[in-house]
Amino acid sequence: MQLFEHNPIKIYNSLSGKKETFTPIETGYVGMYVCGPTVYSNVHLGNVRTFMSFDMVFRYLKHLGYKVRYVRNITDAGHLENDADAGEDKITKKARLEQIEPMEVVQRYTVDFHNILNTFNFLPPSIEPTATGHIIEQIELISTIIENGFGYEVNGSVYFDVHKFNETHEYGKLSKRKLEDLIHNTRELDGQSDKRNPQDFALWKRAEPQHIMRWPSPWSDGFPGWHLECTAMSTKYLGEQFDIHGGGMDLKFPHHECEIAQNEAAKGKSPVNYWMHANMLELNGQRMSKSTGNTVNPDELLSGNNDFFSKAYAPSVIRFFIAQSSYRSVLDLTNDGLLASEKGFYRLMDAVNLLEKLEVSKASTININAWRQSCYDAMNDDFNSPILIANLFEAAKYINQIKEGKETISAEDLATLTNTMNIFVFDVLGLENVVKNDSGTDKLTGAVNVLIKLRQEARANKDFALSDKIRDELAEAGILLKDGKDGTTYSVN
Repeated sequence: MQLFEHNPIKIYNSLSGKKETFTPIETGYVGMYVCGPTVYSNVHLGNVRTFMSFDMVFRYLKHLGYKVRYVRNITDAGHLENDADAGEDKITKKARLEQIEPMEVVQRYTVDFHNILNTFNFLPPSIEPTATGHIIEQIELISTIIENGFGYEVNGSVYFDVHKFNETHEYGKLSKRKLEDLIHNTRELDGQSDKRNPQDFALWKRAEPQHIMRWPSPWSDGFPGWHLECTAMSTKYLGEQFDIHGGGMDLKFPHHECEIAQNEAAKGKSPVNYWMHANMLELNGQRMSKSTGNTVNPDELLSGNNDFFSKAYAPSVIRFFIAQSSYRSVLDLTNDGLLASEKGFYRLMDAVNLLEKLEVSKASTININAWRQSCYDAMNDDFNSPILIANLFEAAKYINQIKEGKETISAEDLATLTNTMNIFVFDVLGLENVVKNDSGTDKLTGAVNVLIKLRQEARANKDFALSDKIRDELAEAGILLKDGKDGTTYSVN
């Protein structure tokens, strides 16, 4: 019997606005799609928080025995500035400013994205498709939408007719917006006058002469709309209807709303049974913003090279900090919060590392099985990682009491306790066992992580001489790198 058979999960479904018992379309199998990054800049911590939430969901579903197909895309074309239907492509703009090819931008920041996620011990998705790799599928999808009467072509561009769609469907049901209440965009933008209505959105855009990224289509040489790619790729790999679609709260409208409309217009079906949205990450009580300077990227947080935090933090400390808040809550990143999380993290690691040193007795004075079930109950309740962590700290208290002789534990219960701690600390939360060392380990970790990232970039660029040089010189200094399927770790001789 698989664990999922007696661990029913409740998921907060953004579509219904309530928790619902999770019932996959096919028993034992889960299809999950999460909107990935637009690779025009370094991944920011808000993205990391979102992807970390769904990494935890992925890990827990796998632990329960589900066969999970996790699809997370890479947006490498079609995402225009300000999430609009007109203006300049974000990747093309970056390429123009740096005077390089757009695909150089894509490669550079895709590598950065993977490096950062490896640093934070993410599991890779099952499939990671790109928008540019699925142009044919997107063209076919547009043709179907036009044939079904919900799309129209004007001057080589194709738009989705929101008002026509709303006559027989409900546009706005995910974001709980009424079409008549939506604010009309009256700005004079390129191509805006081609639309029948301001609420219509682009399925295909005719490329202006200066637009570098373009593909032939029945309507023009151009590029697909941003919303279209996720509809094309999610349904290609997960089917016309699948179990879970995730992303950041900022994508609920218009991106996910448009995905629903496109799928219903093309396939006649609502594509997703459970919509999940991770909430925003703030910095010192304010929204992160590059324009105001209230932002910090992952490398700066890991190295300590920033103006907001008093020290560098290990990746697992940051991961632990994020897990201490529900994925649906706004999370405020502060120096005090990280310091407190660091203390808690190392206290938890100390307890885990004590397990193998505990002495056993004939009988236990604590109910380990009830505690174990409380860990599952927490995760079964919409992946409630804060409650799970509270339960793990309860176990840490037990462990210290057993060490001090205040409680006793049988060999069987100790095996259960050890197994459960390893499952939830390492397999589900994705933490790594880092031992606190007051002789400068934090600074060392930050410095070594920077060198590991430089080595990963060198390997991605096929500069193996530099990659080997970094590894060998670290080894000479007594720092050994170990490459594994989940990234690179280090140990000190």
